[in-house]
Amino acid sequence: MRIVVLGGGPGGYVAAIRAAQLGAEVTLVEKKALGGTCLNVGCIPTKVLLHTTELYTHLKREGKELGIETAEVSVNWGQLQKRKDKIIRMNTGGIEALLKKNKIAKLSGSGKFISGRELEVTAADGSVRILGFDRAIIATGSEPSIVPIPGIELEGVVTSDQALSLPAVPESLCIIGGGVIGCEFASVYSSLGCKVTIVEMLPELIAVMDRDIVQCLRKEFAGSGIEVHTETKVERIEQTEAGLRVVTSSGNGNHVIEADKVLLSIGRRPVTAGLGLENIGVEIKRGAIEVNRNMETCIPGIYAIGDCNGGIMLAHVASAEGVIAAEAIMGEPSPIDFRTVPSCVYTRPELASVGLTEEEAKQQGFQVKTGVFPLQANAKSMIMGESSGLVKYVVDAGNDEILGLHIAGPRATDIIVEGALAIRLEATLDELVTTIHAHPTVAEALHEAAHAVHNRAIHLHV
Repeated sequence: MRIVVLGGGPGGYVAAIRAAQLGAEVTLVEKKALGGTCLNVGCIPTKVLLHTTELYTHLKREGKELGIETAEVSVNWGQLQKRKDKIIRMNTGGIEALLKKNKIAKLSGSGKFISGRELEVTAADGSVRILGFDRAIIATGSEPSIVPIPGIELEGVVTSDQALSLPAVPESLCIIGGGVIGCEFASVYSSLGCKVTIVEMLPELIAVMDRDIVQCLRKEFAGSGIEVHTETKVERIEQTEAGLRVVTSSGNGNHVIEADKVLLSIGRRPVTAGLGLENIGVEIKRGAIEVNRNMETCIPGIYAIGDCNGGIMLAHVASAEGVIAAEAIMGEPSPIDFRTVPSCVYTRPELASVGLTEEEAKQQGFQVKTGVFPLQANAKSMIMGESSGLVKYVVDAGNDEILGLHIAGPRATDIIVEGALAIRLEATLDELVTTIHAHPTVAEALHEAAHAVHNRAIHLHV
């Protein structure tokens, strides 16, 4: 079986490796760098910046309390950029090694379908090669969305890609969009002394997450001096002698925000143009490639995974879909349960969520119970100096089945997997509360929050 994979991001390279493990002859085509958006201008570099700024903030705020006394602590932005680039190179090299180990051929260039069994690959030097294949997996990812706001072409207006590598930390930054990406960049630049303002059209930041954990982030943002304008529309961006001016409107009237830089953080859109999909009849709906549960398009033998199919735009979802597509092609189809996909935000506090929010569960007709445990009563969180968060379960009141888990606090993105597994196994509260959790850990709060659903939390003063 000859398989060609178009795109070497977290969906594409994982699909290629899984197909090779199952005995396929695989060629991976990538026009830029291996690792895609996630490794090069997304998940990995942003977390490098967030890790350093978290340490910096921790030392500045709580150093003396922790018993650490130093001279004035500062961040060397240039060195941080070097470390970010080094980690990207290390991860890219790791993917290269994995491809070689699995005997996957790699071609550098842009791919375009010329038939249902042929792909034209154009290299950077203009040379063209025709690849024949039996099956193809499209994994071309996504790119930052651009909306028609007057003034977005002005110098100083940047996307998330560019915000990773600014030559210096700006004195002020206006972020248009209060989703995951916007909030993570707000955390980075605010920690470094930049005056940050977020403008969001919706009533709340990170609207897909449970409101209770988002409120923990709002409180931290307020304490850090980050200004947030929700239910606010950007009318235009103007150039001034001092920098940029963002003109907004809301129910409270017009407002002007002065900033050195403006970050467009209004989501991402699938990359489907220029692939020759019209040549083979692949169906596109609202800019994304339509697929079935096995990730196969309307054209037999052509699959699409990750951001380009318009599903959940997360790297770990792309990887899971890559495995699904490879196994389906090789005759070993396996299911994927999208209920168990965790969403993570690497701000301070970290936010993590899986399953239904309280509001979603009620909208779906469940009789809902919730259990909340504040991290100010968790010993490990107190030790870490990060006790302002909480753990919240959303539970079916009829049978105590776990419908959702939502966490704000340290290690949230690491321990959310317990909730994902609970939902996957259709676990009930009894199965959680009778599972012993180690002490002292942040994860103990999961145990206590499960007890709290029935007002039986041991370490909670009611």
